[in-house]
Formats: sequence, C-alpha cells, structure tokens
Amino acid sequence: MSALGEFRNLSRSRSRLDTVGKRERSRDNKAAAFFLAPWVIGLLGITIGPMVASLYLAFTDYNLLQDPEFTGLDNIRRMFSDDRLAQSLQVTFTYVIVSVPLQLAVALALALLLDRGIRGLSLYRSVLYLPSLLGASVAIAVLWRLVFGTEGLVNAFLALFGVEGPGWVTEPDTALGTLIILHVWTFGAPMVIFLAGLRQIPRELYEAAATDGASRRRQLFSITLPLLSPIIFFNLVLGLIGSFQSFTQAFIVSNGTGGPSDSTLFFSLYLYQEGFTSFRMGYASTLAWLLLIIIGAFTALNFWASKYWVFYND
Repeated sequence: MSALGEFRNLSRSRSRLDTVGKRERSRDNKAAAFFLAPWVIGLLGITIGPMVASLYLAFTDYNLLQDPEFTGLDNIRRMFSDDRLAQSLQVTFTYVIVSVPLQLAVALALALLLDRGIRGLSLYRSVLYLPSLLGASVAIAVLWRLVFGTEGLVNAFLALFGVEGPGWVTEPDTALGTLIILHVWTFGAPMVIFLAGLRQIPRELYEAAATDGASRRRQLFSITLPLLSPIIFFNLVLGLIGSFQSFTQAFIVSNGTGGPSDSTLFFSLYLYQEGFTSFRMGYASTLAWLLLIIIGAFTALNFWASKYWVFYND
C-alpha cells in the first residue's frame, strides 16, 4: 500500500506540475500576443489592407470624388499606349542602372580607404554617413537645385576658369545627371556596411598573400572582393529597391512636373501625378502594381545571378 500511495502522490505532483506549466505557457502566450498585437494591427491596417484595396482599384475608374467604377482590364490596356509611362520607365531605368553601381563603387572605395586604420576613423565615418541621412530630404533637394541652377555654385566655380555653365537642372540633357550625382552622394549607408564587412575579413589571409608576393591589386580581386561579395549583393539589392522608389529629389528639382521635357519623370513621380494631380487613382493603382512587379523581377534576377558571383565562406 505504501508503494501504491507513493505512486499516487507522484501522479498528483506531476499533475500539479503540468497544470502549473500550462498556466505559465498560457500566460507567456498572452504576453506574446499582447506585444505582437501592434505589429499585427499595423501589418493588416497599413500594409495588407491598402495593398488589397489598391489591387481592387487597379481594375476600376476612380477619381477620389466618386465611387469606383469597375472597368476590367482597361487600365492595363491603357499602359501599352501611354507615351509618358514609357518615358518614365526609360528615365527610371537609366537612373537605376547608372546611379546604383556608381554609388556602390564610391562607397566601397571610401570603405577601403577608411579600413586602412587612419586617425579619427569615428569622425570620418560619421561625417561621410551624414549625406545618407539628408540625401532624400526636401531641404537637400532644394539646395541641390540651387547648387546646379543657372547662377548656382557649380556655374560660379566654372566661371573662375572662364567657362559659362548651363542651367544644369533646366536642361533636358543634364537634369537627370544632377539627380544621379545626388544619389551617388548619399553613399554613407552602404559605405558603413562595407566597412563592417571589411573588418570581418581575417588579416591572416592578407599576410599570407603578401608573403607569397601578391600585390595589393591582386589581394583586392582575390581576397577582398570575393569575401565581400555577400555584402556587395546585400547593398545592391537594397540600392535597387530604394532607387526604383526615388521620388523626393525629382519632385523638388522639377517642381513636381518631371521636367524639363520629362527628363526627370521618375516612375514614382508619374504615379503621383496620375493619382493626385489628374485624379486617376484607378490607373495610379495599376502603375503601383507594375512598379511592384518590376522591383520583384529585378530582385529575383539578382538572387538568381548571385549564385554565379557571390561567395559564401561557410
């Protein structure tokens, strides 16, 4: 009987422990749900909800003042005959293809320079990172327009050498170039990421390469770039996504018109004009989904191509 009693007591203890454990798990689950609730509400109300509404509006004629009228594939068919859409795509692709590689090249070059252990590294790093914080702001875009204006600082500098510069932001041939320079100037964020990646490369590899007689150029292409390729890939993907969505610079520099002669008509700016200037919100929603498809396609292409040039040192 004593053994049976001990067995019963043990069973009761286990039962009580299971009950306590269930209560603790339930309390933990409730706490987790409480802290996750703001994120879930934001995801549903700010991200998924508007996306679903935008997908519906993409098949309607909606002017913000009247109820949406379902029109089927009319907005999609309209895109194929929209000359300004074609122009905005050309401007955007040119901007992305030129500015992103240039920005990454400048960021990597400065990261390599800072990685050499110069004095005041923290100060230089902070100063060089500052443009990334200010580059997309309205104030910097306004300043950029003044710098490259007809009587701006650039032309004032050229005048010292007897050169009469054009209105860089008012000439169709040069306006987009000023925005590309502005994008390249915001190299701070990728530079800091490159610098962190460079600090993770073992110094023993460089010492061994130097012992074998490898030059600095050979070390760069045989050690640094291969081991830094995951960081390059990361910055490339983020840079492409961000540049496709560029809006503020073109809006401020062109006064919201995309001019001169639509030379700065970014896709996002054209989308804004269709939705909030022309009040064709249904067509603007279609353009928004087209932008999503383009960004997704470029991102997928990068991930596919990464297996041929990104080296992961497992």
